[in-house]
Amino acid sequence: MSPRAGNAGPHTLAFVESPVQLLNVLEWAHVHAPGAGLTLVVLSPVDPMTRGQLRRMAELAREEGYEVRWEEARGGASAPFQTIGGLMGPLRRAERIVMGDPFSRYVQLLLTITRARDLVVVDDGTATMEFVAQLARGERLERWHRRGSRPGARDLLFAPVSSSARRRLTPGERRRVEIFSSMPIDEAPGGVTVTANDFSWTRTRFGPPRITKGADMVGTSLVETGVVDGERYIDAVRSLAKAHGARRYFAHRRESTDKLHRLAVETGLEIVRPDLPLELIARRGPIGRTILSFPSTVVHTLPLALVGTDVRVAVCDINPEWLTRTASPRAQGFLDGVTGTARDVHRLSAVRAV
Repeated sequence: MSPRAGNAGPHTLAFVESPVQLLNVLEWAHVHAPGAGLTLVVLSPVDPMTRGQLRRMAELAREEGYEVRWEEARGGASAPFQTIGGLMGPLRRAERIVMGDPFSRYVQLLLTITRARDLVVVDDGTATMEFVAQLARGERLERWHRRGSRPGARDLLFAPVSSSARRRLTPGERRRVEIFSSMPIDEAPGGVTVTANDFSWTRTRFGPPRITKGADMVGTSLVETGVVDGERYIDAVRSLAKAHGARRYFAHRRESTDKLHRLAVETGLEIVRPDLPLELIARRGPIGRTILSFPSTVVHTLPLALVGTDVRVAVCDINPEWLTRTASPRAQGFLDGVTGTARDVHRLSAVRAV
């Protein structure tokens, strides 16, 4: 039996769909529930790169002594029914539910089944900021880059489940809600406990890294989500790399193969597809003395993971001209807020795409 699986304490069921979510469950468990019986449930996506990173993170979780349950939750038309059916018992027995993505329809559906009184939302980056703001204002849960768009048929069909999930994520006399995050949270609803994720598990487990000369660049999926124009993005990366002497480009797991190929050919950058979340990659090293990024979660998390090192994180603003015509009306303000609230980063003006 693993050293933690048999420990006494409330049984905790954690649902994750990305490697970053799994990392932050480990961070939460390290700080807040080292003796709890924790079962990690991976609701596996279909994207190969995400699945690969999740496999590696699942190995680390098992090394820490936690049980990991891998669910092929999207493996065909019958997969959701099999997954939910198999989780009915654990969901009803769990005393605490930890989730990495409260916007996930899968997670929202599972919340309608559980009787747990303790609910924890662990850091999922910039999405956490938007979730807390929507919860505080009593709005329906919707990802920031889709705000302002007309709900589709599936959205309307799922609306009652989403509304039920929002109610369950609102604290009350018989329900406690915690937000565990490294992101700045200024308008948490009354009764919600907010605790800081300072990446202490990551810093204890890995590093310190070997630091190389020059700069590395962090990719973003803003093109893939329809926020930023692809041509403008490639031009901006080229300009940044030239200005700062960047050599490597750490791809986001959702970046398209075609775009990454163009970046390699047109910028000369070495494209790196990490097998772990970037916080762990940077902490293990080697890593450049300067890390260049556009507005994203890493401008908040990397300074925490790399505290005590000489690495500088620099973030480049998104030029409003780069936004697509279909981008949410809130996109520019949201991205500016991501950058403006980041601590211990060097802010770069938006480069002129050439």
